Amino acid sequence: MKSVILQIFFVLCLLIATAYLTLAERKILGAVQLRRGPQVVGIFGLLQPLADGLKLLFKEFIFPRNANKFLFFISPVISFFLSLLTWVVLPVAPSIAIGDIKYSTLFLLAVSSLNVYGIVLAGWSSNSKYALLGAVRAAAQMVSYEVSLGLILLFIFIAASSMNLCEIINAQKSVWFIIPFFPLAIMFFIAILAETNRTPFDLPEAEAELVAGYNVEYSALAFALFFLAEYSSMISMSILFSCLFLGGTLPLFGSLPSAMWLAGKTICILFLFILTRATLPRYRYDQLMQIGWQIFLPIVLFALPIFCAFIKLSL
Repeated sequence: MKSVILQIFFVLCLLIATAYLTLAERKILGAVQLRRGPQVVGIFGLLQPLADGLKLLFKEFIFPRNANKFLFFISPVISFFLSLLTWVVLPVAPSIAIGDIKYSTLFLLAVSSLNVYGIVLAGWSSNSKYALLGAVRAAAQMVSYEVSLGLILLFIFIAASSMNLCEIINAQKSVWFIIPFFPLAIMFFIAILAETNRTPFDLPEAEAELVAGYNVEYSALAFALFFLAEYSSMISMSILFSCLFLGGTLPLFGSLPSAMWLAGKTICILFLFILTRATLPRYRYDQLMQIGWQIFLPIVLFALPIFCAFIKLSL
């Protein structure tokens, strides 16, 4: 009973963090664009996420006339469930995770690759050309960048001699991996932008061509689940970046709790997510694929054997 209560509390905290990430994004975008952002509902607009959530909760759920109703309903549930599942292996304190398994990074990669199923089912079951095109775009985009993500992770596995996130964090006690692997960290950040369908790679949701992409037919709570899944994935990918390249829970100085260090590093990566949206235009789809297959993949494939040979010679 106690573990169930802790899990429910953890999910509630995650939902609140996701909701207020949307408020932070709107505030930062407003500041960049020289406007105020949300400020009417509550002091400084702090109740705006709750108002938006209640609005979506009480809206009418509409099924398109020719949609596959079961798949149309279950698709956002799959996406939201998989976005929550990635949190199982993410560390919350030194050497502590909800599910501390030996191959936690591979588990994360596997779950993130399954996210595409919820999106593809949503696009197909909506019986809409715009939704289907958005789903096809998302599938190709996510699969393309997962190849680069997996190869970049190989560098971290070799350097840390482990696939466990807690052990990877402990391997950075002498130096954070962002220092020797700075180019890979930049590539990893760009790849997780594409993996989470964020600007400038938000082509599955391009308003100009696809209206709103794979979730164009969704409303009410189903749309809210897709929305929460996207922002939850943003937070989990930011934590993953912090653990792989910024030492995760390891402190830089002082005696602050390790969880606060992880939160601070994650907030910095989330700020980069939002700042990227505020400053960069959307890429064309052929440019997106060119970056993944013609730039990232050849660079990583060329660098990996050189790095392995260097490690072999240094032993």
